[in-house]
Amino acid sequence: MKRNRRTAFILAAGLGTRLKELTANTPKALVSINKKPLLKVLLEELIKQDFNHIVINIHHFGEQIIEFLRTNNYPNVDIEISDERPLLMDTGGAILQALPYFAQSEAVLVHNVDVLTDVDLKGFYDNFCRSDDAAWLLTQERNSKRKLVFDNHDNFLGRFNNETDEYDGDGALPNDCKLLSFSGIHLFKPEYFKDFEVKPCYVFGLYQKIAENHRVASKLIYPDYWFDLGTQEQLKNAELWLSSRR
Repeated sequence: MKRNRRTAFILAAGLGTRLKELTANTPKALVSINKKPLLKVLLEELIKQDFNHIVINIHHFGEQIIEFLRTNNYPNVDIEISDERPLLMDTGGAILQALPYFAQSEAVLVHNVDVLTDVDLKGFYDNFCRSDDAAWLLTQERNSKRKLVFDNHDNFLGRFNNETDEYDGDGALPNDCKLLSFSGIHLFKPEYFKDFEVKPCYVFGLYQKIAENHRVASKLIYPDYWFDLGTQEQLKNAELWLSSRR
């Protein structure tokens, strides 16, 4: 790995509209779970797993995230901001805009700020660096409206909407494909993104382009816990579950 660097990119620019009044005056990243901001929870987990270079994108109330980082000390970790306050770049554009921060990184772990899990992130990162793959999408076998589509060799093909039967891949949905749920965590090697135009876009469209010539693979995860904290109900359920384990 370049300079023994482990790089993570925290997606924290979202508007958090599903959290309603909780994000009326606060960025989603600073909404608390059991009295601790989501961003703080994730930073502590990444640092515990030996990530020493962390980039965070900001947009909605981004100045509050900057202030949070100014007043919270994370020694021996290089934390940088990819500022999207002028224009929200979406999940793919966020990566493209942040590419200069990854120039010294062999790989990047991307983690949604509102996902809480005990996945072995360091293990996946190190194994990914040893692979020849362009990207890994961490997936689960769970119910969800939107699915990622993979062939029988776990190569990414596109996305499928269970409710509308819409498939955005090449041709019709293959009969023998795998439909898996995205975990909100993925890994990529920056070199495969360098030829895209920097503009707002979704990351899966970029991965479909990359997958035409390089391997973008599914990696199933089986964590003890995984929560998407996008709604108040999901946040409360996670708080109650985590409190019960103490």
